[in-house]
Amino acid sequence: MQSPNVEHHKYLQLALTEAEKCQPTPTAFCVGCVLVAHPESNDPVVLSTGYSRELPGNTHAEANALSKFHAIPLSELVSRFPSLGSPSSHSEILTQVDVYTTMEPCSTRTSGLAPCADALIVAKVKRCFIGVGEPEDFVHCEGAQKLKHAGVEVVWLKGLEDECLKVARRGH
Repeated sequence: MQSPNVEHHKYLQLALTEAEKCQPTPTAFCVGCVLVAHPESNDPVVLSTGYSRELPGNTHAEANALSKFHAIPLSELVSRFPSLGSPSSHSEILTQVDVYTTMEPCSTRTSGLAPCADALIVAKVKRCFIGVGEPEDFVHCEGAQKLKHAGVEVVWLKGLEDECLKVARRGH
């Protein structure tokens, strides 16, 4: 069994791979996200991934990972991942989910779209592992604070901050 720190870094590395797929732009960050379920007494399962601007509509990584997860029929999730048991809804699964994101989920969107921190709170995810805080290049971010106030455990993963920022700022 891997140590928890090695496991968490593995998923953050996967989120970085997602962020690298992002089309760079000078007015936004390139962020990657991975949703990982931790069923009781079973190995973790990667449910969905996402990256900034992956889906139409000026979308962010966390919102894309959530959208892609919700697009998978529940019956398919259960057949692909039997360790999830017999959940009655996507929402029930999300309560077992850890979010790995290369950058702090946004608390403000200059586009007027819903912030990612709010989407994660509504989804009732268990924990959010963050590679680096959002720099104040565009807005003042309070995503981690919003998550904490809503009862989501926030974990700042150490060791990949420089890499997360480098990928995030591609195109700047």
